[in-house]
Amino acid sequence: MLNVVIFGAPGAGKGTQSDKLVERFKLNHISTGDLLRKEIAEQTELGKRIKSIMDSGSLVSDDIVIEMIDKAIANDTQGILFDGFPRNVAQAEVLDKMLEKHGRKLTCMIQLDVPQEELIRRMLERAKISGRSDDNEVTIKNRLKEYESKTLPVANYYAQQGKQIKINGLGSVDAIAQNIISEVERVSK
Repeated sequence: MLNVVIFGAPGAGKGTQSDKLVERFKLNHISTGDLLRKEIAEQTELGKRIKSIMDSGSLVSDDIVIEMIDKAIANDTQGILFDGFPRNVAQAEVLDKMLEKHGRKLTCMIQLDVPQEELIRRMLERAKISGRSDDNEVTIKNRLKEYESKTLPVANYYAQQGKQIKINGLGSVDAIAQNIISEVERVSK
């Protein structure tokens, strides 16, 4: 069963490529934001706790995110694409343990590699379309610094396990998707 992490800086194209991978391999797409919204919508006990935390303006703790992901892994029967998780090495270690607990392992981590100038260009373009005032060059550069200091070490974690696959994130959406699909097929044999 495939279990894949899609990874990359903000603006690298993770969301776009996630859709392609989910469609091709019939994976469950686990996005932390989607899981939070689902728990709230279903008014589960966990959802009520999450809503209370979010309503107070606080961030949902790693413990709650991990609890939701563990539940999603336990209920999965077709394979998972993890999007937006793990965001740091501690979360990557926990993910490995959760998968192992359910008799699984991570197949690979797909890292979309895009130069910083292109990431900035894409996010500024996206900001024009979405109208988000917080997507300006200063904010974007800060988000990229945050990614480099806290999230990028996850790539090294998976590289040490031989699970990192770097994909050139420049080119057409379909060409990038085909490169990813070919690599996932290669490592899953």
